[in-house]
Amino acid sequence: MAASLSEFNAESAAAAELDVLSCCESKTFGAAIVRGRPYPDAAALYAAIDRAFDTTLNWDDILEAMNAHPRIGERTGGISAAEQAGAAAAGAAVRRALAAANTAYEQRFGHVFLICASGLSGQEMLDRLRTRLENTPSNERTVARQELRKITRLRMTKLLAL
Repeated sequence: MAASLSEFNAESAAAAELDVLSCCESKTFGAAIVRGRPYPDAAALYAAIDRAFDTTLNWDDILEAMNAHPRIGERTGGISAAEQAGAAAAGAAVRRALAAANTAYEQRFGHVFLICASGLSGQEMLDRLRTRLENTPSNERTVARQELRKITRLRMTKLLAL
């Protein structure tokens, strides 16, 4: 795994793609970001991430990436555990409410609820989930895409120590 942007730029395409996929598990996204190397600085990488989300990724690509994410509030390991620390620290009542709201969300929209959870408490995640349940499917797709972009940027920032 690359520990800096310069290492990411220099590593093989296969290794770079694995790094990118650890941040966003869309093969289309991984290929687009790897193809754009070398990136002179963090701003150029962030611009490439934004460009991919704005012009390259279709809804199936977004779903592919979202399907790799655990439900908010589920016990998980790795990077998701750190991102969802607020849900893990929540009381039993909030965790039960998150589980019920996740189910309602998936029934309504057909995919996992996705939120950039870093720094949010379990109650804040629950409140946002309940609010988003009121979105139209079209509006929710837009919000889910934005949340995935935030998560991806945050993960790339951490991965490459930007």
